[in-house]
Amino acid sequence: MDIISMEAKHTSGLYAKQPIAFVRGQGATLWDVDGNAYIDCSSGHGVANLGHANPKVAAAIADQATKLLTLFETFPNDQRALLMEKLTGFTPGLDRVFFCNSGTESVEAAFKFARISTGRIAIIATMRGFHGRTLGALSATWNKKYREYFEPLVPGFSHVPYNNIQALENAVTNETAAVILEVVQGEGGVYPADPEYLQAARRICTERGALLIIDEVQTGFGRTGKFFAYQHYDIVPDILCCAKSLAGGLPMGAVLIGERVKNLVPGAHGSTFGGNPLACAAANAALSVIEEEDLPGQAARKGAYLMEKLKAIQSPEIREVRGMGLMVGIELKQKVAPYLKALQEKHIIALNAGMTVIRLLPPLVITQEQLDQVVAALAEVLGAQA
Repeated sequence: MDIISMEAKHTSGLYAKQPIAFVRGQGATLWDVDGNAYIDCSSGHGVANLGHANPKVAAAIADQATKLLTLFETFPNDQRALLMEKLTGFTPGLDRVFFCNSGTESVEAAFKFARISTGRIAIIATMRGFHGRTLGALSATWNKKYREYFEPLVPGFSHVPYNNIQALENAVTNETAAVILEVVQGEGGVYPADPEYLQAARRICTERGALLIIDEVQTGFGRTGKFFAYQHYDIVPDILCCAKSLAGGLPMGAVLIGERVKNLVPGAHGSTFGGNPLACAAANAALSVIEEEDLPGQAARKGAYLMEKLKAIQSPEIREVRGMGLMVGIELKQKVAPYLKALQEKHIIALNAGMTVIRLLPPLVITQEQLDQVVAALAEVLGAQA
């Protein structure tokens, strides 16, 4: 079977296809159809925090598949109840959960919850922010390349500069339903929030009756060195959006909900597949692995090691290295596309974050030896000086 030509024949055209067909993964390694191994520093855009084909997640999926695949949340279920208890145990102050199937769905739900809770319309997002591709989430997303085909978008959204406290002070009024922020802007270039900024956002929202939504779709589940990235900053949001690695690779999203969120009455929102027993079983296994193997601690230690090694690369192409845990951006002085291709040729899969940033999101189980291989490949393609 010629996988590449078969996909090319039937693809929607919405994806820029790469010339590699992957058929297997384990840990931080992917194998193509010819058996060649690659180090995966993309994790499926941040999904594979636990690595590929985690055996405990796979076993949980296989076991649950013989019992019950789907059940609408009107009817309680053992796997869902256990997941609610586990997940909220990691997020004191956020004691309720709405389950869905993706990050953008969690953001859409958050906006609806904010509007129904406050009776207000306006939502403040940030420049460089990315929150998803459905119409509501897209309205909060900044980059015009995602937005231009679909305007007019949902009314009531505006954008302010990130990490600018005064701009937020000026924008949030008694008509603001919510402010949505990423703790680390991922797609926008891997920009971490200043501690003072997030703390000010928490204060401003509380003072003016707005809700603070934190989007942790990419930063959650150990990626930054804490279970959730907001936990670095001594704040608690009113609404937390998460997805990606929640179910160890199966599609799943969740909204965690605090006490300031009101009026969530039956019928106000729903999801046919949200909280299905199969995804919940996978998520229960994934959360157990994250805790048992201390993946947040691994991300903190490995991330510090990786950042140190990257900052030591003496390349005229590097403008800045920044990040948190195993979410790292290498900003270059020119476009990154040729360098990503060169890394692929060295069997390293990485991402961009905008036009000039190489983004590294490896599985949190990546080994130090693999990290060293990644650093060596980067130094070579970036023309490091001895």
